[in-house]
Amino acid sequence: MDTKAKTTDEYIDELKAQLAVNPTCANHHYNLGVAFLAKRMWQEAEEAFRDAVENSPRMAEAHVQLGGICLQRGDIDGCMNYNKHAKGCRPQFAVPFANIAFCYLQKGDVDGAIVNLKKALNRDPNFVQALATYGSALILDGQLDEAKIHLDKALKLQPVFGPAWNNMALYWLEMDDKDQARECIKKAQECGFEVVEGLIEQVG
Repeated sequence: MDTKAKTTDEYIDELKAQLAVNPTCANHHYNLGVAFLAKRMWQEAEEAFRDAVENSPRMAEAHVQLGGICLQRGDIDGCMNYNKHAKGCRPQFAVPFANIAFCYLQKGDVDGAIVNLKKALNRDPNFVQALATYGSALILDGQLDEAKIHLDKALKLQPVFGPAWNNMALYWLEMDDKDQARECIKKAQECGFEVVEGLIEQVG
């Protein structure tokens, strides 16, 4: 929608005014949820996304956002369930497949992750998040050459994507090249990615 808002708070007020006139507009509820996310107002965002799917049950993006909120509070199963619903709503939407794969990785199911990452990349071959996660899954599966190919592609597409640099550090660690791993960790941190302390300790 067109907006005259100059701040997120003004945008929120604008959307609330629109919803007072048209309370069943799923897009307004969705945009309100995104605005609340920008302010890290998780509960308000969740309510807005729930209102969005109540008024438009097949709005896949809102289901994905609800999954993200679940993940933020550590609910991996909740995240997976919302994303499974999202892929059912829009089978050609790559994002829920990548998110489901991430959940599988968190559960230690590398095979489940790889299956869903292939589906995500089949739908969007340049999906950087999926490429980076696929690299991580392939490292865990021992497919180091394939992992490097996908991580290289992710970083070529988006050189400041911290998770891809982090996963590239894992690759170099597997290749027993701590100097390269250390450089990748530095780049991940420069991109604002929080590298786990255990990985930093491994490279010395």
